[in-house]
Amino acid sequence: MERGSYDTIVIGGGPGGLAAATKAKELGMRVLLLENRDMLGGIPLQCVHPGFGLHYFKEDLTGTEFIYRFIDKFEKLGVEGYTRAHLLEIELVSDVEKRLRVATPNGIKKFETKSIIYTTGARERHIFEIGITGNRVPGIFTAGEAQTMMDIYGIMPGKEILILGSGDVGLIMARRFALEGAIVKGVIEIMPFPGGLTRNVVQCLQDFGIPLYLSHAVTRIEGTKRVERAIICEVTEDLRIKEGTEREIKCDTVVVAAGLVPYIKILEKIGVTKDEATKGPIVNDHLETSIPGIFTAGNALVINDLVDFVVEQGEEAALGALEFVEKGGIPTKRWRRIVRGRNIRLVIPHYVSGERDVMIYARVSKPEENVKVRFPEIGKEVKLQVVKPAEMIRLKLKKEEIGKARDKITMEVVKDERD
Repeated sequence: MERGSYDTIVIGGGPGGLAAATKAKELGMRVLLLENRDMLGGIPLQCVHPGFGLHYFKEDLTGTEFIYRFIDKFEKLGVEGYTRAHLLEIELVSDVEKRLRVATPNGIKKFETKSIIYTTGARERHIFEIGITGNRVPGIFTAGEAQTMMDIYGIMPGKEILILGSGDVGLIMARRFALEGAIVKGVIEIMPFPGGLTRNVVQCLQDFGIPLYLSHAVTRIEGTKRVERAIICEVTEDLRIKEGTEREIKCDTVVVAAGLVPYIKILEKIGVTKDEATKGPIVNDHLETSIPGIFTAGNALVINDLVDFVVEQGEEAALGALEFVEKGGIPTKRWRRIVRGRNIRLVIPHYVSGERDVMIYARVSKPEENVKVRFPEIGKEVKLQVVKPAEMIRLKLKKEEIGKARDKITMEVVKDERD
């Protein structure tokens, strides 16, 4: 059984993992990256559409162009890495030492490390999680499956498509199907507002004449040898089916784009505390979890709008891992808890120290216009024209501002009284 010892081991070779690994290498750490797929890159490998890199590179790149820059940097820095490496177990030897057991094509390997950066991304919610009845016949795919089939393997999943869910992946796939000549019958969204970015609603649906059915739900899928039709209904404000609104949409394919969930099974096994709002770990401003020396970033932490944010978090986790390794642990600090106030559904990180500037990522529960994001304990306000659940709020708290708070900082969205 082969062994190796490192300062940090990065789990996951997508954009967050590549950013963390390359940053850690640049910081002088002994770093290893483990990826369970055949190649590095993660989801951007199957994203042939633009919209990547606007924040990080100040350029509009396709997903493949964006991720190639990180793969190229990874290789030029000579970062050690394994593909087709499946993490089986994390053993907590001490507060500082961890041991990983990993299955590789060359057998089981054990690695010892002082810190771990966990960037495994998220899984898609599937049809069994959203209460749709009917026949379980061919022609039902998740959006990620459909995207992989088309953009990696060149296979069209179907000809007449109905998309369930208006998140960004669902919207992008609606456009992708239309560009390849399929008939997109519509996008069904149970909420009264779209789940994706405004730019994607415009560019992917409106520009292609694809209907968006808000406050609608798919209640049943029917077919014999393949999907033949879907039954949709209107829903009330409390998301109950409206009687008498049932209608049939003929289609041969249903694509489920019902959202993502952080994939943290192994972290849960070792006792990492989970936030029920994000479904990812609770973290401090180093992106360190409740277990010392284990950091997380990207969609394994919180579902992000943009890959640029994922990369930003990966690099931040690497900085946290460096401090942990150099000091034998993150020193005990005076942590201020970030409290979710009015119209804040989730916020990352959960604890801040006041010893560094911190990027805050948050989502609202409902759309509002002409509002202020307010932090009452520190006297900070940021005016925004509009906030939407689909669009992440990202803003910086300076260490001087954080230092004004005693034990908590409330984040809330309130109406701007001047309007």
